Amino acid sequence: MAQHALARERLFALRETIARLEGKPAPALAAAEREALASGKATRQATAQNDCRLRLPFGVAPLDEAMEGGLPLDAIIEFRSALSRDAGAASGLAMAVAARLQKQEADAGRLLPLLWIGDAVGTLEAGRPYAPGLRDFGLSPERFLHAAPRKLDEALWLAEAAVESAAFSAVIFEVRGNPSHFGLTESRRLSLRAHASRRPLFLVRQAGEEEASSAAFRLHVEPAPSGLRPLPDGSKLSGSIGNPIFRLTLEKSRNPAPLSFLLEWNPHEREFLPVIEPNLVRPPGEQSAHSGAQLPASTDGSHRPQAMGALLAFERAS
Repeated sequence: MAQHALARERLFALRETIARLEGKPAPALAAAEREALASGKATRQATAQNDCRLRLPFGVAPLDEAMEGGLPLDAIIEFRSALSRDAGAASGLAMAVAARLQKQEADAGRLLPLLWIGDAVGTLEAGRPYAPGLRDFGLSPERFLHAAPRKLDEALWLAEAAVESAAFSAVIFEVRGNPSHFGLTESRRLSLRAHASRRPLFLVRQAGEEEASSAAFRLHVEPAPSGLRPLPDGSKLSGSIGNPIFRLTLEKSRNPAPLSFLLEWNPHEREFLPVIEPNLVRPPGEQSAHSGAQLPASTDGSHRPQAMGALLAFERAS
């Protein structure tokens, strides 16, 4: 400690000598040092603000904390559905995130379009985005572009070119399953282009398994039961269906174990709301919007499977 103090005193004496030789008083030198420190602090603050702009928070504190502030806007984010019937949930979450990003861009004065690239196989299975539905979901159809390449290689080329151009607020790439032409090598190329252009790529994988990729985060998406539509007075509209609810599992992240969340999407405010647990118990006399036929229970056991009868062996045709 004494050596450090002595070296510091020598440094201060040398600085005062240099100040006198240059005709500057010692206080001016101290002011210059303070200005340099303030400039460095401003630089750090600008860097922190830039990092914040490159994040898209969900607005749900536990999820944003697990994702270190939100979704990075210079990387690949994967939304995966394990089953074909859940493809709508994965697409819906990607659209909700894109709508939230459009709102953030509009607040900053940037009105960039959004590009959806649909793989031919995935489009045949799940269909194409519907413009009136996009508006009801919180997106702006006039700033929504859709591309349907014939082959996966063409879709990959288009995704790379679109992300590299930085002409879109985000690029959504929809692919079905785990095709051999879209592996770790192609994922790395897309990741490098997203990082260089500072534009995100949302990968929507239908009925796909977990695999190695360059995605910063991977979210397993499932649909969750929705509640009744709320009314302005706080009551619930009987027989209605409320906002969509997603069950998210954070599969790939820096967390030691997967984390699960339930999020409700409000398309009017374009914000996510945390859901503790969906209320599946309806009030007495309340029925769902599509309850189906009400059949009485069987009393004579006719619902049970019949016993197997004798097998009849037919002669071979050839």
